Amino acid sequence: MRSLVSIRWMAFVAAMAAAAPGLAADEALVAAARAEGAVTWYSTNIVDQFVRPVAAAFERKYGVRVDYVRASSTELAIRVLNEARGGKVVADVVDGMTTAVRLKKEGHILKWQPASDLPRRLFDPEGYWTATTSYTMAPARNTELVPDGREPKSYEDLLDPRWKGKMVWNKQPSSTSAQGFIGNILAAMGEEKGMDYLRKLAKQNIAGVDASARQVLAMAVAGEYELALQGPANFPGLIARKGAPVVWVPLQPALAVFSVASITAQSPHPAAAKLLVDFLVSLEGQKIIAAADEVPIHPGIVIDDPAVRPDPAKFRINFMTPEQLETNLPAWAKIYNDLFR
Repeated sequence: MRSLVSIRWMAFVAAMAAAAPGLAADEALVAAARAEGAVTWYSTNIVDQFVRPVAAAFERKYGVRVDYVRASSTELAIRVLNEARGGKVVADVVDGMTTAVRLKKEGHILKWQPASDLPRRLFDPEGYWTATTSYTMAPARNTELVPDGREPKSYEDLLDPRWKGKMVWNKQPSSTSAQGFIGNILAAMGEEKGMDYLRKLAKQNIAGVDASARQVLAMAVAGEYELALQGPANFPGLIARKGAPVVWVPLQPALAVFSVASITAQSPHPAAAKLLVDFLVSLEGQKIIAAADEVPIHPGIVIDDPAVRPDPAKFRINFMTPEQLETNLPAWAKIYNDLFR
């Protein structure tokens, strides 16, 4: 298994803090995008919360229509691959945590990035993807079933018999699932200690469900389980503000990842695609993303819940690139199948 890069959030935030606002879109690009008239965005993001507000603002600003399709990273990658093999790609822009890596391997991603003075770590060194949002993965607890003071304080606490049969996670291969949890444990503890820990955790009868991270969280909110393992830390706050009895549990080190956007190599509307990606990382676009309760990558934006970008002096993360996730997910999936199914 490829070794993983473990860094402190401090280094991540420090790099971001050095950034200045993004650069304005080129007038020639805007004109070309308007001439194309439309752009199709394949997104892993929630439509009502994220995609529609961004699309509406983009359409108002540039007069370019945004069509969109929502699905998982795997589903979107397969869809683009099938379109390419059929000789008619519909997608212009695709996003997700690993979508671009799968398509890049097959030659279906355009080598292009927007002009920006954001930190270079937010861009693929090879030039194929641009980060749009960041996520810190963490468990969440039902605050009615697990009141303050009774929550786990460490990963070792999850081995307490008190949690047996009371935890749930997503079993689909992704960073927001059991596999992402497994990868984080191995990065944090090392191979030998990590595997020993996972064998013990397997005795806790964690429920594995074929559902999204939000659906897993909803199960905990409904009281079906006390803890939902491995989901974006900003998700609980989003529904807690609507009255749900849930809060994230800041176990560390936590897995941190980017969601990234890329342009398809056979994009029918390449200018509009570039303009949309440019908009996603602009100050204006990033403010819309923050208003949607997602975590923007732009350092100049203050978010409602700063805790989901943890205190750099106190909280550690294991940051993994899309390539590291894609490379290691099969090995983590095998561990899941061997120990937890």
